[in-house]
Amino acid sequence: MSLALVQSRALLGLQAPEVRVEVHLANGLPAFNLVGLPETAVRESRDRVRSALLTAGFEFPSRRITVNLSPAELPKEGGRYDLPIALGILAASGQLPVSCLQGREFIGELALNGELREVRGVLPSGLATAAAERTLILPTTNLAEAGLISRLESFGAEHLLDVTAYLLGQKTLTSVIPLRTEVSPHHYPDLLEVKGQIMARRALMVAAAGQHNLLFSGPPGSGKTLLARCLPGLLPELTEQEALEVAAVESISLGFDPQRWKQRPFRSPHHSSSAVALVGGGSHPKPGEISLAHRGILFLDELPEFGRSVLEVLREPLESGEIHLARAARRATYPADFLLVAAMNPCPCGHLGDPRKACICSEGQIRRYQSRLSGPLLDRIDLHLEVPALPPEDLWQQSQGESTVMVREKVAQAREIQLQRAGKLNAALTPTELEVFAPLGQDGQELLTRAMNKIFLSARAAHRIIKVARTLADIDASQQIQRSHLLEALGYRKLSRSD
Repeated sequence: MSLALVQSRALLGLQAPEVRVEVHLANGLPAFNLVGLPETAVRESRDRVRSALLTAGFEFPSRRITVNLSPAELPKEGGRYDLPIALGILAASGQLPVSCLQGREFIGELALNGELREVRGVLPSGLATAAAERTLILPTTNLAEAGLISRLESFGAEHLLDVTAYLLGQKTLTSVIPLRTEVSPHHYPDLLEVKGQIMARRALMVAAAGQHNLLFSGPPGSGKTLLARCLPGLLPELTEQEALEVAAVESISLGFDPQRWKQRPFRSPHHSSSAVALVGGGSHPKPGEISLAHRGILFLDELPEFGRSVLEVLREPLESGEIHLARAARRATYPADFLLVAAMNPCPCGHLGDPRKACICSEGQIRRYQSRLSGPLLDRIDLHLEVPALPPEDLWQQSQGESTVMVREKVAQAREIQLQRAGKLNAALTPTELEVFAPLGQDGQELLTRAMNKIFLSARAAHRIIKVARTLADIDASQQIQRSHLLEALGYRKLSRSD
């Protein structure tokens, strides 16, 4: 037969649309034409496929070969189409039965000697293949990643000859043993390693319990970074669905490591990072740091040192939990549901308010430094906390307070209360849901109104204060928000106060 059809998958953001690789052989001068909006890496597959077939001992047809990647309007990139193109040529030339390709999808890059090499984005492709109820054939090096999908039947091969022998029923391929239950432990700093800073440690518990964004402000060496690095240890393990979301983003960007399965991401970009590095982009939009931190933590140290235009791009993702990237020829949507933790000095020299070292900054320098953080951005950060300098004598004392294990249990209990009550964490409650699940009594309404008038809080900031108060009530297993919860939530708005 001179026509063959092979199923494969493209990569478009986190989507994996189906691509039909159609191969036709016709009489005429030998030629190899590749159509269907292929990019450079795809067009170069002609040479890789020709060499792989000849090296593997197959006949390369001396005919006019036309390969169509359908749908034609979908851009194709990467070397993932090498294997389906090679199999399509073999089937169209009669060296392989066309019937053996049915019910299967193929992705994989070919080396010149016919070996199969690893490709990106296997997890989105595997999810789409499983939904289509087909079998996926892919390189062995990608097999562990495909094994994360419980309902997917997948097989790995190391060479083109292995694939053809399997299709002819002459050989079995390696099938994956699901790794979904294997979770590698990750060791984070324990809260007992933090000397003093009782209020900051409580703020960490509140942030973890309700998924509240957090900003630490204090002089150098007060423990802000150490506190932030303790936070992942307070969060519960990812669910399987959440872990698949995280793995899918890593699969198309960094390449997913199965050893990180169910580990929450912790991303800490340098303050010289650009806006594109944070939100993603490029001519072919790729995920940025906020998407790589999905379901995890984005830690921005030295927050005012980031460019103001860089920080402003965080405003929409902090509200919506996703980022929409639009370019002239491409559009992509990536998840960005992360917990923001930031740290900053109170002034350029870092010693404003430090009783042991005088600040040398002028009022103008302090004002310009702090004004790098816009009001709308600060409104979206629920907890603003001052982390004072640690007295020297506290360094030698045994750490007081609760360990990470003890705090994690409280966090888990508070989260369970929230999920049972509203099906979501407090930080995600809408204004309408706040009226239902976090009502304030007359006393609480009057207190919050006075605070809004005195320290000029916006409606968004007021809603976030109520959310924090609701989380504090959940930690105390209280049905109603008490006055003490509201007062404590107001105390966490340090940078909103006019002083």
